[in-house]
Amino acid sequence: MQVRLDFHAKPSFLGFMAQMWRPKRGFDAAGGLPAIEARWRGQRSSPRDLADYRGLSGLAAGDQLSILYPHTLSFPLLMAVLSHPAFPLSIWRVLQVRNRMTQHEAIAPDAVLDFSVRTGECRILEKGVEMDLLVTAQTQGRTVFEAVNAFYSRGRFGAAQAEAPASPAVDGPPVTQWQMPAHGRLAYSRLSGDFNPLHLHDGYARRQGFARAFTHPQRAIGQCLAHLGAARHAALTLETWIKGPVFYGADLALRAQTEPDRGAFALHVDGDARPAIVGRYQVSDKDPT
Repeated sequence: MQVRLDFHAKPSFLGFMAQMWRPKRGFDAAGGLPAIEARWRGQRSSPRDLADYRGLSGLAAGDQLSILYPHTLSFPLLMAVLSHPAFPLSIWRVLQVRNRMTQHEAIAPDAVLDFSVRTGECRILEKGVEMDLLVTAQTQGRTVFEAVNAFYSRGRFGAAQAEAPASPAVDGPPVTQWQMPAHGRLAYSRLSGDFNPLHLHDGYARRQGFARAFTHPQRAIGQCLAHLGAARHAALTLETWIKGPVFYGADLALRAQTEPDRGAFALHVDGDARPAIVGRYQVSDKDPT
């Protein structure tokens, strides 16, 4: 089966809602993922979107976009694929666990971007399955951004064929500390198209077993890059592991090991010894900054 979805504007969360409750056929390890592609042509950011993103992520204004910005903008297309009836597992059963992003060149704030998201490989693990969604962003026919977003679903899907890549270990004392703001919940949901109530309502989050609502991972990762000064690079590869929630109002501590062209970081929440987010980045040789 091949499915192609074309959008001329940001995919609507209300549109996803109509699909999210439909029954799924279940994941078949032998068949892998069906070929699903979602495309969004002609995306252009408004001054309000750019200002909201920079303010919520702690990033300074400049003449180029952060690598996290196309990652955030592509999220509605990820949801369009995950919620489609042809996708084998319910969107409620999958968690975003890892991302690998590459920005090939500087992206101007007024760039017109053409996004594509398609299904990729899957890996059977001992206690679940990982599924890749592949993102591409082009401007004027040039590929300026690519990402592999790994989603995980717990369960038994056959004999394990792989292990999930381990995150880097980041030791040492915190290089900086701050508090995750409690505001901006709805504003970031509007940017990313992700209105999951876990990111919006403390009461709902508590009913689901969490201490309170927590931020979108992209926002927390953006704040990490801002504190490290890594977001200024035009050509960059960034890998992130999402291990736990970053609660609104939480005290955050960032550990990091950095060199001029690379670095690794770990974000800790409310004194927890286990990091909620781990990342590493590599500056491309062609980076002009």
